Amino acid sequence: MSTRRKTASPDLPAPLRRRRISRSRPRAGAPVWLFDLDNTLHHASHAIFPEINRAMTQYIIDALKVERAEADRLRTGYTQRYGAALLGLTRHHPIDPHDFLRAVHTFSDLPAMVRAERGLAHIIAALPGRKFVLTNAPENYARAVLRELRIERLFERVIAIEHMRDRRTWRAKPDHTMLRRTLRASRARFSDAILVEDTRDHLKRYKRLGIGTVWITGHLPGHLPGTGRPHYVDQRIRSLKSLRLGTRSGRQKCSRLTRRTKP
Repeated sequence: MSTRRKTASPDLPAPLRRRRISRSRPRAGAPVWLFDLDNTLHHASHAIFPEINRAMTQYIIDALKVERAEADRLRTGYTQRYGAALLGLTRHHPIDPHDFLRAVHTFSDLPAMVRAERGLAHIIAALPGRKFVLTNAPENYARAVLRELRIERLFERVIAIEHMRDRRTWRAKPDHTMLRRTLRASRARFSDAILVEDTRDHLKRYKRLGIGTVWITGHLPGHLPGTGRPHYVDQRIRSLKSLRLGTRSGRQKCSRLTRRTKP
């Protein structure tokens, strides 16, 4: 399902260049797509996540002077508890958040590590409505990946972890306050929003706010049952192609999701 990405120009293919992001007042009832980045728009578990995990563990070892097993425990525990390891580290330890984000998202050859579905730009461009990236990763990394995928221009905004913080604290998915503030700033309603995400806990938490939820499983490591979905998931898909309007199944799934966004 995925293919290795070659180094590419950030320009879109010619057929997509005429698709410009509208800056006019958003139309009420139009779907607002919130795409996660890692393991949603690309296959992060292939090479990027293993490298990030190694870098996080080493950073914790060096900064906190702990053994590797303890560093791994802190990394995984804070990720599960807060949605991002950064939040736990900054709340409980004297960690410089900007230095941490820079250190663990620096790669010697990012283009060689990025893999994604074929035809990704066409898939995203075909979806109706507004499109945002909503990621717990830092902006520089997110934009670098989007440029490699040649889809950066298809999104109205990249909402990275730096943009999720407020005056008091860092925030990340699945924080409710952060999403409320983000949608309000984007002049979007909860009833119009559709989150496409690989992390079930994020979908579960945000479903309570009334948004549409799509669980994408094609890039997840390990074995998952081939069918079935939790009650808080509106659609379960393996590939973003299933949201594509050019196929019958894609039209049906998109129709079911976008119908709920109309007043």
